[in-house]
Amino acid sequence: MPDFLLEIGLEEVPARMIAGAEAELGRRVHELLTRERLLGPEAKLTTFSTPRRLAVLVEGVLAAQADTEEQMMGPSWKVAFKDGVSTAAAEAFAKKAGAPVSALEKVTTPKGEYVGVTVKRQGISATQLLATELPKEVLAIYWAKNMYWRAGKPERFVRPVRWVVAMLDAAVVPLEIAGIAAGQASRGHRVLHGDAPVVLASAREYAETLRGAKVIVDVAERRHVIRKALDKATRTVPGARWREDEPLVETVVHLTEWPTVILGDFEPEYLTLPEEVLVTVMRDHQKYFAVEDAHSKLAPHFLAVLNTETDAEGEAIIRHGNQKVLRARFKDARFFWDVDQKSPLAARVESLKHVTFQKQLGSYHWKTEENLRVAGALAAVVKAVGSTIDFDEAALLKAVELAKTDLTTELVKEFTELQGIIGGLYARAQGLGERVALAIYEQYTPASMEDNVPVSVEGQLLGLADRIQTIVAMFGIGNAPTGSKDPFALRRAANGIVKILAESDLPLTLGGVLGASGTEGANKEQVAAFLRERLHFYLKDVRGFAYDVVNAVLAAGADDVRDAMARAEALTTARKSADFEAISAAFKRIKNILRQAEEKGFAAGAPQSVKLAPEAQQLADAAAALAPRVAVLREKRAYGEALAQIATLRPAVDAFFDKVMVLDPDETVRGAHLGLIDGVLRGFSGIADFSEIVTS
Repeated sequence: MPDFLLEIGLEEVPARMIAGAEAELGRRVHELLTRERLLGPEAKLTTFSTPRRLAVLVEGVLAAQADTEEQMMGPSWKVAFKDGVSTAAAEAFAKKAGAPVSALEKVTTPKGEYVGVTVKRQGISATQLLATELPKEVLAIYWAKNMYWRAGKPERFVRPVRWVVAMLDAAVVPLEIAGIAAGQASRGHRVLHGDAPVVLASAREYAETLRGAKVIVDVAERRHVIRKALDKATRTVPGARWREDEPLVETVVHLTEWPTVILGDFEPEYLTLPEEVLVTVMRDHQKYFAVEDAHSKLAPHFLAVLNTETDAEGEAIIRHGNQKVLRARFKDARFFWDVDQKSPLAARVESLKHVTFQKQLGSYHWKTEENLRVAGALAAVVKAVGSTIDFDEAALLKAVELAKTDLTTELVKEFTELQGIIGGLYARAQGLGERVALAIYEQYTPASMEDNVPVSVEGQLLGLADRIQTIVAMFGIGNAPTGSKDPFALRRAANGIVKILAESDLPLTLGGVLGASGTEGANKEQVAAFLRERLHFYLKDVRGFAYDVVNAVLAAGADDVRDAMARAEALTTARKSADFEAISAAFKRIKNILRQAEEKGFAAGAPQSVKLAPEAQQLADAAAALAPRVAVLREKRAYGEALAQIATLRPAVDAFFDKVMVLDPDETVRGAHLGLIDGVLRGFSGIADFSEIVTS
């Protein structure tokens, strides 16, 4: 079986977009080959990418679809043939099927005798199918930003397409993408190889041939090369190590085709600046890795990943240039730090009136006043529940008051990614107290689901107040997220709320946080639904609970985040039991019966209104005896034990459904049965709605 290679050559693609596009190209090719029955039994698909290309290699593609046979059914035999002679109906059917009339045969079915014919269809070649279908798949790849580059042409792509390689073994697949006809000529490293085409002898030789042109197309291999090179360069400094930074590793992997690493130095005097400032300058502005000493303190060195290789003289020139650029950036940072200290944070609050938060809402001064109101309400809730949580309300409110003032500083204007962090550092330097400084410093954490939540209670409360106020205000002016569009990052803000509540000890619920915002009416309902959807995301996609477990748990209550997590953990363990699975199936059956009864207008009555059948009475007695025990365990949040107790209902439930006609013709008996199962459903669904559990 042949191997298939597709490579799309592009102008340099932004690093942040490459991994997703590489994965999508692989998925689209796999789905196309599967749909068209072209994947061999042991096919293997591998994707590749560099800043200038996306590629996929599929080993074991079928040369053509397998031939198929299909039986087509036509009109009745009596209509198709009169006295053994074909009619116009038979001839029309034969023409439609592409077969002679003589091939038609009588087929006996439960509905009578019909005309049938077995049609053989020849499989289409892989070359033909790929040439026809693959360009559409490539041009359908999602990009956060697209561009037109051919006047009057409809296709859009992240960057202009410059070359296309499409091969089945050594043969070119004659397809065209964005006006570029496919061939077998790729391109090597722009500098180290130049413009000479790299002609591929066969699809399988793709990676090795490109390596000869100074391009490592395998992302994992480039990642390994970079890590080893970082290690090697760092070993030249005794006791030093490069500071692990996985996101930066991924960035430089997607910025390079032939990576090498150089070690540079900067003046130790700059180490008087906070590490956060130095690392941000190196990392976010220059894509340099920080170096630390044996005590994990920043050392006066950096590591730069280059997309080239050079000799000792060239390396010295590059190192000098990088050091010069970094020195200038550090010098600017130190200047801004010194200038900013001349105006304390407290003196900057009034300046927030001139910094716009959102044009329809107002300034950051307005935002600060709103945050103060919400933070005060949250603090009151925490105190009202008699919590033993240690926090300083005065420090919290001072932190809220000053939290946004660093937006007026020169250092944040230059390095916007340091907002909050700079405010915290300035608060500490200005002697405002560690609780105030730490809360300001932590206000934007967690920025993602991978981040830790703030360590200080003041930081947690500030973060909650800031996020919920933003969400409520944006929903109030019609700026709720829609589809994939979320320009104000409200999903991220809501994720932060859920994560803080899940991973802190705050005695707060989603409803408590929302209530502190003061919103009412439809806006409150919309935000509540939004927060619930983010909790669903957290439990399923972050915590990894099965979708049906999450649905079951949230159907029974989604306000207390930590309680929902505890119930999900218990339910995940309990569902492994055969008894519990049977109970879940029974609860689903109960729910369906009650729904059908409601549709038919059947009312539930009191189980004690009639003499129940023995099996029904057994279920009623078992449920009555079990309910208090389960209630006590629920109160203690001993959900695992409670679920184990509920599973003991299985024999009674099984016997009930085996022997009892629930929808009895007698109205009174039927009502008693419906009342019984409705009580069982309601009485034992407080931990989770078991009917949501998918059973075998």
